[in-house]
Amino acid sequence: MVNVAIMGAGSWGTTLAKVFADAGNTVTLWARRDSLAREIQATRVNPDYLPDVELPEAVSATSDATAALEGATIVVFAVPSQTMRENLTVWSPLLPHDATLVSISKGIESGTYKRMTEVIAEITGADQSRIAVLTGPNLAREIAEEQPAATVIACIDENRAKLVQAACATGYLRPYTNTDVIGCEISGACKNVIALACGMASGRGLGENTLATVITRGLAEITRLGMALGADQRTFAGLAGIGDLVATCSSPLSRNRTFGYQLGQGGTLEEAKEATHGQVAEGVISSESIFDLAGTVGVEMPITQAVYAVCHRDMTVADMVVALMGRSKKSE
Repeated sequence: MVNVAIMGAGSWGTTLAKVFADAGNTVTLWARRDSLAREIQATRVNPDYLPDVELPEAVSATSDATAALEGATIVVFAVPSQTMRENLTVWSPLLPHDATLVSISKGIESGTYKRMTEVIAEITGADQSRIAVLTGPNLAREIAEEQPAATVIACIDENRAKLVQAACATGYLRPYTNTDVIGCEISGACKNVIALACGMASGRGLGENTLATVITRGLAEITRLGMALGADQRTFAGLAGIGDLVATCSSPLSRNRTFGYQLGQGGTLEEAKEATHGQVAEGVISSESIFDLAGTVGVEMPITQAVYAVCHRDMTVADMVVALMGRSKKSE
């Protein structure tokens, strides 16, 4: 049993609080709003994200970051990628010495093009061997309902990965370890962009052939980018790669797919935001940083480029489809 701090009380952070508690650990869930922390503490339920899921008694909630982090063996950062740097700047002095730091945020930082583990290392000064990634086909709602699923814990220090693996293994969640942090993070960030494209296609009324094509060619461009950055090609054929990609591109529980669907139906970015409970999908923001990152390493990512054009350059979804289908013919 270890002490776990979950820094962020969104749907995935709250779900992981349940997972770590069900695995036998003591968990503190940090919420930005004191009112939410108090309600979770009093009712054992997060009314904003998982209103029908009861949290175990081993989970306590607080809005006090100092209290949340005190004595933590594992610290899970469950905030959006574009606010990671800002939050870490506040939390860094409070982090316990030698705690294992775990990112569950899937994105590439705007402007710097850094992966989340790189941001964590830069702000906290922690060695990369202390920083892990939790990723995979992990739709929060299904895991909160204890539907069988698997996840990946990636860390360059395999012993750290095994520590987190042991701490989150339950009868419904099976964690695997991996040492390819780059591949796991690139997969996690890029799949959100491909899911937007799949949502747009579905919103246009396009069928399974189209979706299969987008997923498959999306995996190809994710793999190209990952390998250019030093990832292991095998990662993209596993849970963190194709597994996460298929789940996010196929499920109506996926915020990115739902956001893309609204755009495909002819909605504006603001209308799509309203359809996803007032939140902009991670892939909308990351599409720009991933497109720019691909340009810096000379990797062609046509689907990512098309999604970026729809989200940031006023291209219509209809024109996006025409542009993708009109690309020059080539060998697969």
